[in-house]
Amino acid sequence: MRAARRFAAILALCALSGMAPARAVPQVVLVQNSGWMEPFYTDPQSQFKPLVAALAASVAQPGDALVLAAFNQSLPGAPSPRALLSEQVTSATPAHVRAALAALGTAHKPGAAALADTDLGEAVETTISRVLDGKGGLVWLVTNNRNSPNNDQATAQRNREFYALIHRGAAITTALAFPLRMPVVGRHYRANGLMVYVFAVGRNGARALDAMLASGRVRRVITEPPARLKPLDRDTVRLVPRKVEDAPGVDFSMDAAGRLRADVAPDARTPSATILWQLENTIYPYTIAGAAISARSVLGGENRPILLRTNTVARLAPGRAVPLASTLQLPVAQLPGKWSLAALKSAGSAYVLPGRIELHLQDQKLELSQAFRDRMAALFPGDPLPDIFTPPADIQASTAVLPVEVHVHYGAGPLVTVLAGCLALLAAGAGAAYAYGRPRQVRLVVEDEPRTVQARAGTTQPIYDKAGNEVARLKTTLFGHQLLDLREGAQVRLGR
Repeated sequence: MRAARRFAAILALCALSGMAPARAVPQVVLVQNSGWMEPFYTDPQSQFKPLVAALAASVAQPGDALVLAAFNQSLPGAPSPRALLSEQVTSATPAHVRAALAALGTAHKPGAAALADTDLGEAVETTISRVLDGKGGLVWLVTNNRNSPNNDQATAQRNREFYALIHRGAAITTALAFPLRMPVVGRHYRANGLMVYVFAVGRNGARALDAMLASGRVRRVITEPPARLKPLDRDTVRLVPRKVEDAPGVDFSMDAAGRLRADVAPDARTPSATILWQLENTIYPYTIAGAAISARSVLGGENRPILLRTNTVARLAPGRAVPLASTLQLPVAQLPGKWSLAALKSAGSAYVLPGRIELHLQDQKLELSQAFRDRMAALFPGDPLPDIFTPPADIQASTAVLPVEVHVHYGAGPLVTVLAGCLALLAAGAGAAYAYGRPRQVRLVVEDEPRTVQARAGTTQPIYDKAGNEVARLKTTLFGHQLLDLREGAQVRLGR
């Protein structure tokens, strides 16, 4: 019955999934309005509602399906989440969001003066299963980090349940958190900050979130860097090339899309290159306390190990980098020669050979950075919810993949030579064709009578005497004339 009540409360939201264009990803913004949120609603200086309105306006683009809902804890007669707005985004949507938030206040328990409790896990789980119906989308959760269903004081246990939902739930592919400073004072409580979570559901949700972060739409509203909750088993580090040694004719660089680009001269046949990298920790807010590292390259269909001078990394803080030297085997056997058809097709541009470099971290130990712990303690004093950032014990490995493109630059010289040769052959062929088809005059003497005969190369024609009898046959080629089948006693010869 409880699940049925929840579903009835958000039935209108579920229908929204069919409204969005095929490429749009639905977005749900969940706003906490339980009793613990009282100062965010009553403090006249509070920027809580303007923040939510600005965030919704920035992340939801025209054509997207947007759901705005308030949440606390679902009770009979008081479902949670509760829809405030559900529509396909247009230019009027920001005004609609502001109006819906203006009417929102802290919720009370049904038939009582007591303020409503909070169930973070219920809000997220209900949204994923009922609103998004298990399909791709983005769920934004704006909360003060107080998770206390039924006014439960065992918040650590409630937090662990929320933690398990994020880390163990297969539906959530990416989870980020933005801790924000927002001091507010209310009649009953005071607070120093709040947390904005975003959960990408499914692969489509993850791709949409990556694109959104890359576009800067979130950064327009929230300037704090996102803290990663999930995944912790991939892309924890980044390789940035600094210098290439012992490889004349080979240069490495990073393009705007983050791919490694190797520019290779057509005559470079060095079997390997020494590359000096910067190994950067990209998994804010975690310090990589220790890990064993290995690497391999997949280039031109060749899968080869990369020799690293250092096979371990330790105490690498988020955003920091350490030098790493490696020896990379180049796919010289797979590169076309300058006279090959592939090279001639690429003349004046580049022949591109795609591949990748994979970096593996084993026995990975992650620790929450002390600076982040201090920040969380200041924003949420006495709140155990930051324990959600403790990495799961079973995540002890990760993989970082760096796309690689080998660009071989071929000059136009071989192509010009080939084209010149082709033109010469064409000219010779045209001359031969003309010579072959041009009529020629052949002088004959038949029975002491001079004659002139027109003949074309490749033809054979009969020769007659004065009486009209065939006495020979004249064969003409590009190289001359020849008398064939000369009748016995006939007087026929070439020339005068």
